[in-house]
Amino acid sequence: MSLVNIDRAIRLPAPDVEALIQGRMIAAIVWRTFNPGEQYALYPADNSNMPLMKPKQMSLFPESGQLELPLVVLDKVSIKAWAKCELCQMVNEPESLEALSRLTVWKTEALQQILQQRPFIFVAYLRVYLLPQPLEMPVHPSGNFVSLPKSLTVTDSTPVLSDTIFAKRRQKLEKLEPPEHPELEELHSALVHLSTTNPKAKQLDAEIKMFLGWSSDKPVKPIKPDLAWIKTIAALGNRTKELDKDKSNYQAGTDFEIVVRDSLEFLGFTIDYAHKGGAGGLDLLCSKPYPLVGECKAGKKIPNDTAVQLLNLGTLRLKDKEMLAKATKLIIGPGVPTPQLMDAAKVHGMAIMNPETLEKLVKLQSTYPNSVDLFKLKEYLKPGQSDDEVAKYIEQVEQEIKVRSHVLSILKKYHENSGSEQASVDALSGAYSMSNPPKKLSREELHEILVELSSPLTGYAGRVKGENLGRDRFYFLRDLSLND
Repeated sequence: MSLVNIDRAIRLPAPDVEALIQGRMIAAIVWRTFNPGEQYALYPADNSNMPLMKPKQMSLFPESGQLELPLVVLDKVSIKAWAKCELCQMVNEPESLEALSRLTVWKTEALQQILQQRPFIFVAYLRVYLLPQPLEMPVHPSGNFVSLPKSLTVTDSTPVLSDTIFAKRRQKLEKLEPPEHPELEELHSALVHLSTTNPKAKQLDAEIKMFLGWSSDKPVKPIKPDLAWIKTIAALGNRTKELDKDKSNYQAGTDFEIVVRDSLEFLGFTIDYAHKGGAGGLDLLCSKPYPLVGECKAGKKIPNDTAVQLLNLGTLRLKDKEMLAKATKLIIGPGVPTPQLMDAAKVHGMAIMNPETLEKLVKLQSTYPNSVDLFKLKEYLKPGQSDDEVAKYIEQVEQEIKVRSHVLSILKKYHENSGSEQASVDALSGAYSMSNPPKKLSREELHEILVELSSPLTGYAGRVKGENLGRDRFYFLRDLSLND
């Protein structure tokens, strides 16, 4: 990390500055040759007097025409980033303008008009870094350079794009190679306005930017709904009269039943809401992916007769007796089961789980979506107290995630150290074995994990299929961060 002093800014059209900050492009049109190493803050200028620089807006539907960005009228300017020039090229060939347009937010027509007025178009390649805090300053109506109200001491620790992604984007721009995924770029443009109000659109927007290389290789944190309820699971199961002065035992038990049903649904079970507990009712009935019946008990300990109660209620309430015989049977409640309860649970094939264990399972699913395999979990729901067994399953899942995170880090380092955009399984296998890995992997196991990570549904890596499995090559897309 190096310190940089910035006392001037370059005026660029506001849409261009925004595109640079978003990582949508790495270039700016400037009025003279810029030398590599020149450093300036980015001043977003009012684009009302820059008609040639209005950005292109792509549409998913060609017949809808192109949309124009509304004019930006500012009384104050917010400076959010600074940039260092890495290269400056002159463009004067009309046939190059369409290719340049495809790699930037500029219209081909606007570039053609500029070239009619000047002998060259100066294109500066800018490495952009975010400021720790935006700097607000009065509007400067004119001038290519703007003096800042105070000198800024900044670092290069917050680049918009990583070294690897920037190098790849720079190469494509220098060679004017076409974008790899123009359809995704069109989809991203269609999401721009929707993503400001829709969390799901915002997450998809972020994932598309990551895939296109318009943002850094830092992991995108999913936009999640409010999951604060997860932290209440254990507390609701361990309730006491002292903590529930304003609640009856019935209400306290109902609260726990509700959070358990929410938990199982979050894990992927399909809940039959015809069974909602209450007096004489069956607390839990899950129909998919396999039948599960259960009883929830809040308080200090689970009553001795809970196993018999679950069996009796299941027999009375379920019409399909064969389903009850095959169903997984689960008791969720606090404390250490009495010997009597343990014996009954083992005889009737019932697993007993504490609320704390359920909370850990749900937290695992929240941190790493879809990481809990309900069929594998079923194998750990042993008759009797099953908390230790379920803890083993949670540890196993976390270990598998740790291995995949490590594989991705090896793939990423391979790109950075070798300069190669793709890596063979043989090269990665050697690097993995020398990296003090969390688990030894055979070449075949490593290949399987790389294929899994490069699935479109995961998107952590990319895959170029070879003629046979040994010829597959992979490339890094984004990190899989581990929860501390």
